[in-house]
Amino acid sequence: MRRVLGKITGLFTNRTMAGVDKTGNKYFTRNEQIDGIMKEKRWVVFKGEHDPTSIPVEWICWLNGQRKRAPTPEEQMELDARREQVKQNVALLKKEEEERKAKEGSRVRRVVNKGNVGGPDLKSFMQQFPVSSEGNEVEESPGTRDDLRKSQDSKDNAEDELETSEPTGSGASFKPGTWQPPT
Repeated sequence: MRRVLGKITGLFTNRTMAGVDKTGNKYFTRNEQIDGIMKEKRWVVFKGEHDPTSIPVEWICWLNGQRKRAPTPEEQMELDARREQVKQNVALLKKEEEERKAKEGSRVRRVVNKGNVGGPDLKSFMQQFPVSSEGNEVEESPGTRDDLRKSQDSKDNAEDELETSEPTGSGASFKPGTWQPPT
């Protein structure tokens, strides 16, 4: 009990005010002995409602021990001015981005309006298939099958003529280590 009362009275008597931020939060420090080692304790007393999001970054760094010295009022004003400049730059970039998108949008609309908007020629596409999905024969124009066979034969011949260095075969015919990269 005596220890607890000592800590409570020490909280109010040994504290040193380190500074105040722009929202009125007050920051304190004190040295106390913990397990025979002198350690510095840092804390904040909020003005009004307890809102941890109202603490500026530089004070958070000080509270966590990432800064040795508390931020000075001059440093705080400089950082606030820098933050305001960043906000203005972000607003300017957003405005430029919206203008750029509006310009691109108008260009795209012009291109779409000038281009061919119709779909593919489905009649010629359907003539390539000899049987419909229901199993009934589809009308064929003369020479459709012959044209398809000729184009398929020419593709097969072209593939035979081209020698690639890529491995061929799959499944049971695959043998690891047989393919060598081209030299």
